[in-house]
Amino acid sequence: MKGKAKGLQRVLNAAVYSAQGVRAAFRHEEAFRQEVYLALVMLPVAFIVELTQVERLLLVGSVVLVLIVELLNSGIEAVVDRVGTEYNELAGRAKDLGSAAVFLSLLLTGYIWVTILFLPG
Repeated sequence: MKGKAKGLQRVLNAAVYSAQGVRAAFRHEEAFRQEVYLALVMLPVAFIVELTQVERLLLVGSVVLVLIVELLNSGIEAVVDRVGTEYNELAGRAKDLGSAAVFLSLLLTGYIWVTILFLPG
């Protein structure tokens, strides 16, 4: 529920809620944990390899994008599961669409990384 906090307190509250969300995703979502572990390998590479700032931004941004999309997908799945466990076509579609978004973000990340690190420019 939205609180009545204003200004800096509102920002601090939002940071706490965000941290709680990341912790919950890490604790309860296997896919998110796997993507975090992969990010922990990939992000240092983005800073070790000699690249332009734009290339580094693309590498880092694509990895962070996967994490963002996975968090959104997990949120969708949690809400759908909260509503009910019986099969519902719209609930299934919502979960499938979230999964498709994660898949597309992974494809984009793979394309960016392969293009920047392995294809001659």
